[in-house]
Amino acid sequence: MSRTPRRSGARADAGGAKPMVLQFGDNSALTLLFGEHDRNLVRIESELGVTVHARGNTVTITGPDSAAARDALMTLYERIKGGAPPDQGEVDAIVRLAASGQLAPGTEGAGAGAGAAAIQTRRRRITPRTPTQAAYIDAMHSYELVFGLGPAGTGKTYLAVATAVAALQAGEVDRIILSRPAVEAGERLGFLPGDIREKVDPYLRPLYDALYDMLPGEQVVKRLANGDIEVAPLAFMRGRTLAHSFIILDEAQNTTSVQMKMCLTRLGEGSRMVVTGDLSQVDLPVGTRSGLTDAVEALDGVDGVSMVRFTAQDMVRHPLVTRVVRAYEAAERRRGTQGGLARGEARPQAPSAAKPAAARRRRTPKATENDGPDEG
Repeated sequence: MSRTPRRSGARADAGGAKPMVLQFGDNSALTLLFGEHDRNLVRIESELGVTVHARGNTVTITGPDSAAARDALMTLYERIKGGAPPDQGEVDAIVRLAASGQLAPGTEGAGAGAGAAAIQTRRRRITPRTPTQAAYIDAMHSYELVFGLGPAGTGKTYLAVATAVAALQAGEVDRIILSRPAVEAGERLGFLPGDIREKVDPYLRPLYDALYDMLPGEQVVKRLANGDIEVAPLAFMRGRTLAHSFIILDEAQNTTSVQMKMCLTRLGEGSRMVVTGDLSQVDLPVGTRSGLTDAVEALDGVDGVSMVRFTAQDMVRHPLVTRVVRAYEAAERRRGTQGGLARGEARPQAPSAAKPAAARRRRTPKATENDGPDEG
């Protein structure tokens, strides 16, 4: 097999450093290793700033980050030889971890940054795709209370549910409790049909989706029925003490200060709690302070509490989602510098110049009579 040497914008070291040469014993694994049209090599080149030449079963790497490129290729090769060829998302994750120096080729769980960071559930093995995700998983194993903070698409909820399911299967906890505040933009529970469970299910659907991704469907149904897994809105947590449980409070930016304190004080003996949220997507009424903001300010640095902060670089959804988040963040920064308003603060509306001042001040009593009946 012969491959045309491939080049990207990367160049060899100015000092003429000796190229790094790798040889792979299993030629049949090379197609998966290099990827369709050598796209895995292209990814390594663009991310690590190296040049990769592949000919037969020999790969030559030139550039200042040759060691990171070697680690990425060896990790991919070991995964393929182990019968678990990575998909494109996992390839991207391995390259990002190599760039941060968190790969350990030749060890169990290579590609996760550390063997302990991988999560094994009944349906799949989950490995972190960014250094922050690896730190998040380690924190959930090491701390009793963990806050996962950052934008959508960074894996905060998904990895928390995976860790909880693995802990339940290992007998580390007796049950999983998943909760969210029933607050969404423009919605109210009373507008939805059905009984209380049917009303709250739409708010909890992301948690169900994660569960079904970790466990066979019949296992999810069985464990929900026998109480091993409990999914409930935050309001149902009051007055309880949750012992020997793995508790996840999702979308915590939509809790009030009172609700957040109530939830945190439910933590009982032998329990762990993970609180996730994105402070840029608060759906509380205008003027209501997020309980997550209060908790982060009050608990940061407290012994036994870990704060893991994700950024747009940690997003593992469609690349367009990352660009959307970055565009919104840039727009928020521009608005902040222009108007100096705090997040969530409404900008005062100037009176319309099209109407004279007297007309703007005049209020006609009959104006409210045509608004329709009050439906309560």
